[in-house]
Amino acid sequence: MRKVLLGLIAIGLTLPIYSQITETTETEKLTEVTVYATNYKYLQNVKTEQAASIPVKMLERKVAEFDVKNSDYYEDEYDFYEVNFYIPEGTILAAYDKDGKLLRTVERFNNVNLPKAVQMAVLDRFPEWTITKDVYLVDYHEHKGVNKKYKLKLENGDQILRVKMSENGEFL
Repeated sequence: MRKVLLGLIAIGLTLPIYSQITETTETEKLTEVTVYATNYKYLQNVKTEQAASIPVKMLERKVAEFDVKNSDYYEDEYDFYEVNFYIPEGTILAAYDKDGKLLRTVERFNNVNLPKAVQMAVLDRFPEWTITKDVYLVDYHEHKGVNKKYKLKLENGDQILRVKMSENGEFL
């Protein structure tokens, strides 16, 4: 019994060694592949120093990665395409040209992480007020760049105040 058990263990250990040997020694040459991001400028422009909430970054990445040419509604005769991206926290309306290049976006997100500059500016100017609601607005244009704004709803007891701010903490 012992000899049979040792024989099975020895066979079990040596079989995987033989299965790794390939009989063909031919190697195949693969074609060269170039990977590039067509909409990398968009991601660089909308990037903020302060970490925005995860849904904002996720949706912006989806917009940058979207391929118009492989979509179901792509046709060569149109010059540009408008595509809506939705999540519960916000939406992005993006315009692409017929080659898939991102031309412009209009973005709106509710209740995101505010940059430190915005938080500090509100705290300095309105020390006893609390931020109860915020809306993050982004307008991106290929040639004009990016414009980021925050609309804030502040409350202090029964009083309500609405303010608009830039991403640098400047009141508009």
